Amino acid sequence: MNVGEELLTIGTFAARARLSAKALRLYDRLGLLAPAHVDEASGYRYYRAGQVERARLVALLRQLDMPLARIAEVVEAPDGAAAADRLDVYWADVEERLAGQRTLAEYLRGRLSGRSSEMYGKFVVETVDVPEQVLISETRHVLAGELPAWIGASLGRLEEAAKECGGITAAPFVVYHSEVSMESDGPVEACVPVADEAAARAWAEAAGRAHQARVRVEPARRLAYTRITKAQVAHPQILAAFEAVEQWVGGQGLTFDGPSREVYFADWDAAGPEDPVCDVAFPVR
Repeated sequence: MNVGEELLTIGTFAARARLSAKALRLYDRLGLLAPAHVDEASGYRYYRAGQVERARLVALLRQLDMPLARIAEVVEAPDGAAAADRLDVYWADVEERLAGQRTLAEYLRGRLSGRSSEMYGKFVVETVDVPEQVLISETRHVLAGELPAWIGASLGRLEEAAKECGGITAAPFVVYHSEVSMESDGPVEACVPVADEAAARAWAEAAGRAHQARVRVEPARRLAYTRITKAQVAHPQILAAFEAVEQWVGGQGLTFDGPSREVYFADWDAAGPEDPVCDVAFPVR
């Protein structure tokens, strides 16, 4: 506290900040806005006039439903530009979450109203022929809630390992060898196609069993697939895409020829909620 600086009672400060004394006490308790001075005898709180802007900022950020830790990051930023950058990061997270919730609501409306066929019609299903591929992979039993973090970590490890295996030759993908839900844990296999089979087998031998790493050669096959956005990847709304492909395959008189997969062809971190990032696919014949 600067010598001679005027201190305001909580009532006066609350009036200037256009907040209630109750809100100021809450901000103090949450560690977001501490009084400049608390009288030991009376317990009265006093604030500096210079704290008004911070008080108003905290109140506005709380209207964005920003978690307390994120509010602290914004108000403690070294300058206005840094504070604005931190707000931008938070709001990008909010928009991504809302986009996923919109997609989930649409999925649930289709299910609850019995309009599943109409819902599936929004997905464009096509086929593509994929040549034989050498794959380095990791396999794990994982529940739906753990899946996004594991996919990111596993594909990250495999893409790094691919540098020792002649490089990546096609988009990474994840194979679902059995159902994954909140109760069922797969297993799931993360795969990265690489160029050099011999180098890949040497890598797998060195990697050992730490992540159930292995090398396999997948034969050429035809995939029936539909392309989805980043917002549509979240569980359970991604189920609509899988169901749409299944319905299409049945309507075309094709036969399933292996477990389903998700092919990640885009930069996940750089993509926005409405950007295409993934193909939901089934091998068919």
